[in-house]
Amino acid sequence: MADERYNRKNPAVKRILQEVKEMKANPSDDFMSLPLEENIFEWQFAIRGPSETEFEGGIYHGRIQLPSDYPFKPPSFLLLTPSGRFETNTKICLSISNYHPEHWQPSWSVRTALVALIAFMPSNPSGAIGSVDYPKEERRALATKSRESPPKYGSPERQKVIDEIHQYMLSKTPSPKPNPEECNKTSSADSDDQSQTKPQDTEAATAEPVTAVEEKVVDQIAEEAGQTVVPGANAGENVAAGDNRNGLVRQREQATVAVRAAQRRGDDRLFTWAAVGLTIAIVVLLLKKLVRSSGHGALFMDES
Repeated sequence: MADERYNRKNPAVKRILQEVKEMKANPSDDFMSLPLEENIFEWQFAIRGPSETEFEGGIYHGRIQLPSDYPFKPPSFLLLTPSGRFETNTKICLSISNYHPEHWQPSWSVRTALVALIAFMPSNPSGAIGSVDYPKEERRALATKSRESPPKYGSPERQKVIDEIHQYMLSKTPSPKPNPEECNKTSSADSDDQSQTKPQDTEAATAEPVTAVEEKVVDQIAEEAGQTVVPGANAGENVAAGDNRNGLVRQREQATVAVRAAQRRGDDRLFTWAAVGLTIAIVVLLLKKLVRSSGHGALFMDES
């Protein structure tokens, strides 16, 4: 990026260039975002559909427009890829967007906003501006389609950035998992077919040894389901292991939320004391200036 074309003393430019550097130094598997060369206040991005949802496997592109007084005011968001959750080419209403500046904090960044946007994907639209509520089946179909090609948008420079981001996200985003409902239907059909199998065929199938490949597949399925399969254990014990793991995940998530809340409270107190200290320092400086201008303290001496 040609930094020399921008005034690096400008607080917004300085902050944006810092975020660009951080984004490149610490890439994420869940999103990617880059500003345009000709306008660093406009960023193109793509997010990965959250796992275990109908958006899983999808790659959703969009645009972020940063205000001239960023980071003191929030950015605006516009989605370019159909998702069944947000309208395309329409600024969306989120608590982190310019629709709610009262919620925005200057300590937040483009990275923070993208993480929040991913979290908003499976949430209830509740009639918010720029939101839609498609059935899950349509959302899954759109997630699959989103991988085929990046959206076409704007100038050749924009398209170049969009294409670059899409290729990166394809390398980080696994294909969508099969629809659980369809899998259940298939399993039911297979069960019906097996129930009609001749007894001797069933006995022969049961007698066949389990191969190493089959064991590997079982382990992979269990891992994806978030369960620990213990060889020789019954189904109840394996489900309990999965429940324990899910409980640990929830505890970690709750702890993370608590830590972040504590950090915000600590930051608020720090800012308050800093403001008080700054006010006192300004008052002292003004008093010193007043004393000097009045003849080195003559103002405080008796006229007699």
